[in-house]
Amino acid sequence: MIQSLHSPVMLERCLEELALDPASEFYYVDATFGAGGHTRAMLSRGVKVIAIDQDKRAEGLASDLIEKREFRFIKGNFRDLEHHLRRSQIRQVAGILLDLGVSSMQLDEAERGFAFRQNGPLDMRMDESNQLSAMEVVNQFSQEKLAWLIFKYGEDRYSRRISRAIVEARTLQPIQTTMQLVDIIVEAYPRGPRNEHPARRTFQALRILVNDELGALVDVLNAADKLLIPKGRLVVLSYHSLEDRIVKEHLQQSKQLKAVYKKPLEASEEEVRENPRARSAKMRVAERLEPPQS
Repeated sequence: MIQSLHSPVMLERCLEELALDPASEFYYVDATFGAGGHTRAMLSRGVKVIAIDQDKRAEGLASDLIEKREFRFIKGNFRDLEHHLRRSQIRQVAGILLDLGVSSMQLDEAERGFAFRQNGPLDMRMDESNQLSAMEVVNQFSQEKLAWLIFKYGEDRYSRRISRAIVEARTLQPIQTTMQLVDIIVEAYPRGPRNEHPARRTFQALRILVNDELGALVDVLNAADKLLIPKGRLVVLSYHSLEDRIVKEHLQQSKQLKAVYKKPLEASEEEVRENPRARSAKMRVAERLEPPQS
């Protein structure tokens, strides 16, 4: 049996908040399979799971589960959740789990271009069939468009300095690797003490744009409104304010889902020590409302 390569964030709390019911006839959806940690834990609790991931490597990591009657794997983007389930002749599900952002598995693969601490091609596509890569963005976008991108999706106040440095550097030679871009960003940043790596926000912005992550999140939240059974649970783990804001606003406006907690849940200090990725995680939980009585 292939084991999960990384520790899932807030695993036990995810299982608790999904309110897993082994007696349920309905599937639970792990919409971000990744290395499979959450899915395997859900299956071990005796529930049926549909796992979705657009990364072809994830499908390989699910290979030992394919023969299980209580498991299905779908290669695709979770933004098309309703379409995926309809094709599988599934109308409703008992729970949906979204663990957003880039996975540790993807960060560890230098050739994917997600990590600013490893050298590799400047790619960042979660689905490699997508046409737009981070390399094309940094080499083709105008200085103004790059500044907008880094400020909006990276929330970096030095976006103009970074975009200007990128445009100046690419006139000398194309920017093709992660370390080329990192060096440009570090040189553009003001000197002095820093709480985080100067490249983190720009890499986040590029990844969000290349994969249309925020648009996909809006789509899957709208699908959750329709697909969950009454009292079915939606659990969302987000890792930056842009994602969390979209989830929060959706739950405030939704007529089908009600937030279980007013504020997002966070990982314990012990988990953060053991799994640093959990430090920025915020979990929001919602429940599908009962239909009004006629």
